[in-house]
Amino acid sequence: MITVKNKLPITVIIATKNEESNIKRCVSSLDPVERIMVIDSHSNDATAQFSREYGAEVFQFDYQGGYPKKRQWAIDTVPIHTEWILLLDADEVVPDQLWEEIKIGINTNQSNAFLIKKGFHFMGKPFRFGGFSHSAILLFRKGKARFEHVLNEPPDAVDMEVHERLVVEGKIARLKTSLIHEDLKGLASYIERHNKYSTWEARVRYQFQKTGEWGKDSVKANIFGNVQEKRRFLKSIVCYLPFEHVFWFLYHYLFCLGFLEGRRGLIACRIRSNYIAEVRAKLYEMKNKKLK
Repeated sequence: MITVKNKLPITVIIATKNEESNIKRCVSSLDPVERIMVIDSHSNDATAQFSREYGAEVFQFDYQGGYPKKRQWAIDTVPIHTEWILLLDADEVVPDQLWEEIKIGINTNQSNAFLIKKGFHFMGKPFRFGGFSHSAILLFRKGKARFEHVLNEPPDAVDMEVHERLVVEGKIARLKTSLIHEDLKGLASYIERHNKYSTWEARVRYQFQKTGEWGKDSVKANIFGNVQEKRRFLKSIVCYLPFEHVFWFLYHYLFCLGFLEGRRGLIACRIRSNYIAEVRAKLYEMKNKKLK
């Protein structure tokens, strides 16, 4: 790990739920920052214990439904005195080269937020092909960004932001080095998590197709905008395609050359396709229930 004489003015917020397999590796990569906060949902494993042992503060979150969810709740509720906030998942690691970029960026760049790519790892190895790595706004000045308000979900829904994006006030820049995004909990956990995410996605799509809006204060669809706005524009079109799950399989496997990853590439592309098929099935069920 690089040595940092003066800690970077950054608070890292990590959202967790039963992440003992990942949390030590994640927190161990965060030595350069002033503060590490783990926002936990009463894990029944050693997540909280390991987090404290490696220097993080642990806060427990009880979701009551609606907005905000876990990360925004932490931003709104826990006093944060650093100028910058970095959002991470427990299965993400910040490599040394990215820390160097972050240090230069926050000291010399006038932007209020930075896009960082999540470098996708799957079944023990990094993916060069397939288009699964994507950029998101993860580093921002305190007070200059908020999660979009997409749904008012019930208390038993997923209590953390799933694919909600940050709405930023001011300029957004991009960092070149990727995070290491690798879940060590295995394939069963990965599939189980995405089953929950597909329920959220179906609810969001139902709302969009009914109202024409993605949510309150949400990222706008704009083909000429930043990465988040372009992705929202694409989703606004693709979510109406027949056989959308086939489209995404072909996109990842052929267009993005996922087949070059071998058997792992085929598995990842099939899981992505199945995820979309589940979203569409759940959306169909929601629409039928409303018609009865």
